[in-house]
Amino acid sequence: MKGQRASKKLILGVTGSFGSGKTTVAGMFKSCGAKLIDADKVSHSLLRPKTQVYKRIVETFGKGILKKDARIKRRELGRIVFSDKNLLEKLNRIIHPETIRIIKKKLNETKDGIIILDASLILETGQRGLVDKLVAVKTTMANQIRRIQKKQTLTKKEILSRIKSQIPLKEKLRLADFVIDNSGTLRETQKQVRKFWRSFASGQK
Repeated sequence: MKGQRASKKLILGVTGSFGSGKTTVAGMFKSCGAKLIDADKVSHSLLRPKTQVYKRIVETFGKGILKKDARIKRRELGRIVFSDKNLLEKLNRIIHPETIRIIKKKLNETKDGIIILDASLILETGQRGLVDKLVAVKTTMANQIRRIQKKQTLTKKEILSRIKSQIPLKEKLRLADFVIDNSGTLRETQKQVRKFWRSFASGQK
């Protein structure tokens, strides 16, 4: 697949652990001029009522996961699957194939420039072959927990169960082509992003 890509098209996968700041970093690359594909937004769109994925999820997990307006209670669904590895795998088998199909379509539709695939599960779902370079975002576990609790009403136990459901961050850092340290201030992270951006952009000319 890589040999078929145009020379002026570069696909960067941005990954990390839950709460490490990969979406923040992906947004910084977008501000530099990259085109962004957000895997979470793709998968969330599949949870809308009437989609085939939605129907299969409701058939599998029951109507108890639905709000009064028929939308899926994402936190309730998360509580169920992150407490049972088998149920998480079952949900992933429903969501991931369609998410990957849409991502591939979006990547193929973009003919040039630098494309950022913002996806925490690039390695877990076998999407490494879709990207030219893998960028991993790291931070401390304490930072991950603190940042998630600021944004979401999850308990520490829930946060840790989600972190543990992914490939360990150390392993992602080992497999990455580039690492961005998001342990400091946003300005410090942005400096690293801009440095990488200049390197990537110069290689596209």
